[in-house]
Amino acid sequence: MIIILETLLKLFDRDLQRLEEEINLYPSEEAIWKVSGDIKNPAGNLCLHICGNLQHYIGANLGRTSYVRNRDYEFAAKDISKAALSAEVQKTKQVVRETLETLKPSSLEAEYPEKVFEYSMTTAYFLIHLSSHLGYHLGQINYHRRILQ
Repeated sequence: MIIILETLLKLFDRDLQRLEEEINLYPSEEAIWKVSGDIKNPAGNLCLHICGNLQHYIGANLGRTSYVRNRDYEFAAKDISKAALSAEVQKTKQVVRETLETLKPSSLEAEYPEKVFEYSMTTAYFLIHLSSHLGYHLGQINYHRRILQ
């Protein structure tokens, strides 16, 4: 189980770094928020969603932070600067790192403390799901940036 925690820590760290890089690769702050064709969720909202998701499910639920998620805001906010989005990614990266570094390997086999789906799951299962969720949205952001250029 220690190997799983170390692997997840590396994956979250890598992908959150990539998220920050993707946001900073946009040619303008306006482009981060551009909606085009069938794309209804621009990169800025997806970035906020990723950060809110991880700060809630990892930070608040496993790390006992005081973070309170506002999912509606994640998709409704507009025109937040690159600097503010980057700061949010950095904060998320720190919360994820600190939580996973202090998580006991035995807790991975325990049931995840919040019922998220219609079935119960282990903490390890849900952490792997969260990593996949991050990768999914990271791909959407990359695609969004490239089709706008």
